[in-house]
Parts: sequence; C-alpha cells; structure tokens
Amino acid sequence: MKNPMLEAVSLLLEKLLLISNFKLFSSGAQGEDKARSSLQDINSFHRGDVLEVPRTHLTHYGIYLGDNRVAHMMPDILLALTGDKRLTQKVVSNKRLLLGVIGRVASIRVDTVDDFAYGAEILVNHLDKSLKKKALLNEEVARRAEKLMGITTYSLLWNNCEHFVTYCRFGTAVSPQADKFCEILKIIIRDERSVFASALLGLASIICLGLASYTTLPAIFIPFCLWMAG
Repeated sequence: MKNPMLEAVSLLLEKLLLISNFKLFSSGAQGEDKARSSLQDINSFHRGDVLEVPRTHLTHYGIYLGDNRVAHMMPDILLALTGDKRLTQKVVSNKRLLLGVIGRVASIRVDTVDDFAYGAEILVNHLDKSLKKKALLNEEVARRAEKLMGITTYSLLWNNCEHFVTYCRFGTAVSPQADKFCEILKIIIRDERSVFASALLGLASIICLGLASYTTLPAIFIPFCLWMAG
C-alpha cells in the first residue's frame, strides 16, 4: 500500500517540476553585462518591429519606434503613488515592477533599447513565426503603440506586455505565455491527487493553527472545488 505522505510529496515535486519547465517562469540566457545590448545593431531594427528579450522569469516584448526608442508595457507601483513624471520616467527597478504586478498597475512607456533589453539578447519579429499570423504594416504597428501610451491596468493573464504587442502587431491581443500557464493549471486541477494533497494540507493547517473559520473553511472549500473541477 502506498504511503499517503509520500504520494503528497511526490505530487508537490511533480508540480514544481512542471512549473520550472514552463516558459513563463523560466529564465533565458541573460547577459552578465548590461552593456552587451549596446552591441545590438540598432540600425537593423525597423520602426514597428517587435523586440523580444528574456527577463528573469518571463519573456518581455516591446515595439520599436525608431531613434533608439522602444514602447513596452511595464508594471510600476510608483504610478499609483505619485504623478511626478520625473520619478516615474526613471528606469523601472525590479522592486517597483514586482509591486506593480501585485498592485495591477502599469504603463505603456518608452525606453532606450539598452534599458529595454537590460543586457539580454534581442529577437526581432520572432512572434511572426511562432504565432503564424500575418502582421500589419510596420507603420500601423508603431502608430497603434503610440496611441496606447500611458497608464493602464495590468494582469499577468489578461493584460500583459505580450497582449500589448500582439494587439499592435496583429490586431488581436493574445498571450501564448499566459495560455500555456492556464493549460498547466488545468493539468494540476484535473489531477485527482491535487484533491488529496489540498485536503492533507488543510488538515495540517487545522492541526497546527487550531479549529477556526480561517482554517476550516479553506480546508473544506478548496478540495471540494478541485474535486468538482476535476
């Protein structure tokens, strides 16, 4: 007979492995020197091109506007705290970005190619091949990006930098990264062992924290929802 605890541990490790191999959370080969992006031949970029770079936990996208300018969507908590453009126009730090994701606030802003790439290698119009969609004319792409400049709401699943770029480039906002993440969630939810693991964790929280509404209700509700969804 299988050990239930080992089954739960095995399940958790399996899901962590799935997530670690999932492109949305995998890191690209980021350059060690930020100045590396200066080696990019900016003259080879055309106005309206889609620029793609690997970031720490995702792939980031922008629209090249010409003259060393890239329009891209960036989460930034500072936008919710101040209207001082002298502060918000500075390059967004990782802390500002992370808090902006949590606060669901972002802006479509313009940065230099170096600041956009941050040392990573740049792919040009890679989405054209991966999505197999017909792109709009480059000038139309750039104009769409320029019209959308300013503060916007942010959502990892429904309104991220990839949605912005695909809308400008193809006329339809889609995000293969977010779609892949949803597919992974479906796999997790449909796995019957997820019900057992969530019930086990709920029981552990009741034992450790005591019998209360904030422990009992999640311990019942979460496994039930997973069971029904599976």
